[in-house]
Amino acid sequence: MKLIMRMILDIFGQVLRTLWAHKLRSFLTMFGVAWGVGSLLLLVGLGEGFRSGNKRNLAEFGENIMFVFPGRAPVIESSMNSARNYLLTYQDYADIRVEAPHVRKASPVLSRDDVRAASELATANGQIVGVEPQYNQIRFLPLKQGRWFNELDDSQKRNVIVLGDELTRNLFPGRPAVGVTVLLNGIRFEVIGTVKRIGRGDENLANMRGYIPFQVMATYFPLKGENHQNSISLINYQPRVPAEHLLAREDVQKIIARNHGFDYRDKDAFENLDLVEQAEMVGKIFDAMNMFLGTVGLVTLTLGAIGVINIMLVAVSERTREIGLRKALGATNRSILVQFFVEGILITLFSGLIGMGLAGALMALLGTQQGPAG
Repeated sequence: MKLIMRMILDIFGQVLRTLWAHKLRSFLTMFGVAWGVGSLLLLVGLGEGFRSGNKRNLAEFGENIMFVFPGRAPVIESSMNSARNYLLTYQDYADIRVEAPHVRKASPVLSRDDVRAASELATANGQIVGVEPQYNQIRFLPLKQGRWFNELDDSQKRNVIVLGDELTRNLFPGRPAVGVTVLLNGIRFEVIGTVKRIGRGDENLANMRGYIPFQVMATYFPLKGENHQNSISLINYQPRVPAEHLLAREDVQKIIARNHGFDYRDKDAFENLDLVEQAEMVGKIFDAMNMFLGTVGLVTLTLGAIGVINIMLVAVSERTREIGLRKALGATNRSILVQFFVEGILITLFSGLIGMGLAGALMALLGTQQGPAG
């Protein structure tokens, strides 16, 4: 056992002396391998980082969210040259909830940007949004304090409000908000909950929203303008399962087209936002990008490996006299082969570890940088 350990130590000692004797050549070889390993890890890591960031941004909207907005319907069938604007109504939402088999959950949204909020400490201009109780099961709205409003709050038209994080800070700087009264255009509302901050930036408009029961919003703050009775701003909904998002969209479009008197197959008449479809498209883009970046990194790594092979061939050709002398002194072909093999392994191992360390450090540094607002 001691003899084997001594032989191994002798081989490593010879390898290290050889590498030190050819410092520049060893450094350039190691640099090529380290660059290849680091490039491969960094490129693939950046691709996955962008994918994760995009998933996180989409998750801040909610899970599998789809939107339908007011649009323009053709007066003459299939001709948008003479089109009329139409508004979504609460009846559209009610029909979707009952008649759309591929829709799991839905909520009407009625929003106003001109409602002034005031507390005893400050005033603020945020966006006041009227929604139904299931809205926070569709959208990503994690509660920080208090509770979300329920069916009784909506049906009994209770004047309650849930505040976004930035709106809470503006109205109640450094003070608790739950249980306190705020005024919306002079009408008293009790704060029953606050929402955690959404996104990592400072420009996320969701943080400046206040949420009140839909029936209360429709009573006090309906949409402005003529013929806006029972009109709503948009409808949020979720497909039953993500794979059925196109079927869910078709269900919704059929109901809206029927209610507003046009053909549902006229796609220009609809204003949709399908985050399920967006996520699928972005996923395909990132898959292609990862494949490309991985290929580039792999080619770079292969070039580094070829460099190691070339250097080892040069090393063998340069050391033929040394090899002959060692064989004359009794060294076997196997021991000489092992020395060159260990030399190549050490160069590759050290280079790979250096490349991995540098790539990991750079990715960790990039990970600490604050991303854009979600």
